[in-house]
Amino acid sequence: MPSTVLLPESARRLAAWCVVVLLISGVGAVAIWLCVTFKPAVTPVLLAILGTALLGPLHRRLVAMKLNRSLAAALTCVAVVAVVGGAGYIVVNALVDSGDQILASLRQAAKDLTKHFGAAGTSLDDLAKNARSLIGKFGATAASGVITGLSVVGELIATAVLALLLMFFFLRDSNRVAGGLRSLAPHATGETVEAMARRAFGAVEGFMRGTTVIAFIDAVCITVGLLILRVPGAVGLGALVFVGAYIPYLGAFISGAVAVLVALADRGWVIGLWALGVVLAVQVLEGHVLQPVIQSRTVQMHPAVVILAITAGASVAGILGMLLAVPLTAAAFGVLSELRRRYGHNDDASGSGPGLPHS
Repeated sequence: MPSTVLLPESARRLAAWCVVVLLISGVGAVAIWLCVTFKPAVTPVLLAILGTALLGPLHRRLVAMKLNRSLAAALTCVAVVAVVGGAGYIVVNALVDSGDQILASLRQAAKDLTKHFGAAGTSLDDLAKNARSLIGKFGATAASGVITGLSVVGELIATAVLALLLMFFFLRDSNRVAGGLRSLAPHATGETVEAMARRAFGAVEGFMRGTTVIAFIDAVCITVGLLILRVPGAVGLGALVFVGAYIPYLGAFISGAVAVLVALADRGWVIGLWALGVVLAVQVLEGHVLQPVIQSRTVQMHPAVVILAITAGASVAGILGMLLAVPLTAAAFGVLSELRRRYGHNDDASGSGPGLPHS
């Protein structure tokens, strides 16, 4: 007992928390290193988990209709291919149809800037005159990058196919996950591990479904606004807004800035300001109505945490890391919430935490 009086209670608690933080940091660093090292194998698994979280309700509904689990999983994957393929066709077709008009608008904006500021001693005149020489100078580099681009496309296709196959197996065998976790975990912690896994997957599932609904509403609202303002490529810009919504804050900022820039270049300052107003109004609607209502049942994260997660994901895995950072952070918050619920009030509950029945 003398050891209990050497340090005050607050110091011992601080020391315990420091040890916990160091352990979590070490485990996290090792996990990140393993993910980066085995990126070709880890990426399809993470994408398949996100797809399973998004389409799990559809699979469960098909199973409830007395369909075989394998057939239900196959139909869900076919639906994914159909929806993604159709959306991709719409986006590409819209961008191809309006691409020339958008580029012409941007060229006109560059000419206007050159006319207004070129005489003031800036280098815009020189840049306009030497544009062809600059393109020719870097043409060889662009041509040499075609092979690299083709290899990247091949990688993306292989990753997508593998993720689709893994998603099929994840959906089909989702009813066996709980038993598998219990068998892998030590007997005394099996229930806790299962609860943490359920909470983490629930957080990812809620995030994916909520983000998809919010992205769809944002894209529809901004597309309608741009169509009313007769901005070229409104459908393609709306599709860009939908995709960008999966990267919270940063994606909305980039896609909205592109829409405003196109409106400004093609229709002038007045329409550009109206387009900015549409984008800001949609963002206010998202932040004050859609987010609280649609994602009220998911793990709520402070915007600073989201931005830091996106930055860390970008530094580790680029654009893919930005897409995966927030759902993975939501899963981590879900695990922490479950641990806090079980062990955060042991003193008040006199050792009988909720969710831990003893027979």
